[in-house]
Amino acid sequence: MTKMYENNVIETEKAVVFCPIENEKDKAFQFAEIERLCTSANLEVKKIFHQDIKAFNRRTIMGEGKLQEIKEFVKENDIEVLVVDFKLTGSQLRNLSDELKIKVLDRILLIIDIFALNAKSNEGKIEVKLAQNKYLLTRLSSMQGSFGRFGGAGAGMRGPGETKLELDRRKLETEIQALEREIKKIKNSREQNRLARKKSQIKSVVIGGYTNAGKSSLFNLLTKDDIYVKDKLFATLDTTCRKMFLGENQYCTLTDTVGFISKLPHELVESFSSTLEEVKDADLILHVVDVSDENYKRNIDITNEILDNIGATKNRLVILNKTDLINKPIEIKENEILFSVKNKTNLEQLKEEIKNRLYK
Repeated sequence: MTKMYENNVIETEKAVVFCPIENEKDKAFQFAEIERLCTSANLEVKKIFHQDIKAFNRRTIMGEGKLQEIKEFVKENDIEVLVVDFKLTGSQLRNLSDELKIKVLDRILLIIDIFALNAKSNEGKIEVKLAQNKYLLTRLSSMQGSFGRFGGAGAGMRGPGETKLELDRRKLETEIQALEREIKKIKNSREQNRLARKKSQIKSVVIGGYTNAGKSSLFNLLTKDDIYVKDKLFATLDTTCRKMFLGENQYCTLTDTVGFISKLPHELVESFSSTLEEVKDADLILHVVDVSDENYKRNIDITNEILDNIGATKNRLVILNKTDLINKPIEIKENEILFSVKNKTNLEQLKEEIKNRLYK
């Protein structure tokens, strides 16, 4: 088995963000999401720069004028990290790092870094390390030297892998093969558990939804458990499964899973496939939504798109959570229920709805 190393250095770094804008009406959503991602990676965002995607520059992704503007701000404010809300090539990462003399992370590496911070189980660490290695391998030839200046600490450099990134193709390829073997073992184990559950006719319910919508809090409420909960994106990565009693000698399994986000990197989708299979094979999905988020309808669409893409069941109950934080009317559709984990609003109604959808 591949050895996992711990890197417990969690430091706050000063960062600026650059957002290529593809659609002007989505700008506010894009800014809010990337800033929350940065905060979850312990980055203090000092300023968000943006530019129309039409000004795309193949070398640095941004126009020369914008690059100079960012360069001046970086120098004047002792900025340590540039985050680009886009998927960058290895050469673009290196070019920007060379121009600005600071560490550069793209959207994919930022999300992988957050996953690295929050992976607690051995399975989660293996999945994160696999995603990190696959990311590096595809950019290896053009990234050499771009990270070396900045050591092995801070955003983009930490996690369940080695504390200093080793940019060596043969080493990465060997490690990827070992990690994939470990993932295969995990998949086989999960498959055996699913087969045993189906044989015993135990129904499976999975909690899913956009990240930080209150999934783990709902899980704790329904199972009387105490799994980790924090107001951060991807605070919970590790799949947790418990028995949930429905009354009248009936019960199901309830599973808490990783949250979703827009433009979820395929590196993570591939690496976390064993976890996502729990969602795919569920009899019922509790789709938790933070209704206090002004973009909650878009978050619903993002989650539904991901669920559809992995072939998840259409038996989904949308739980409009955090109603305690709103004071305006909310439109409720047929498969939706207003809820508040904090106040336990409609808890009995939710349990009854779960039972009806599993045993109707």
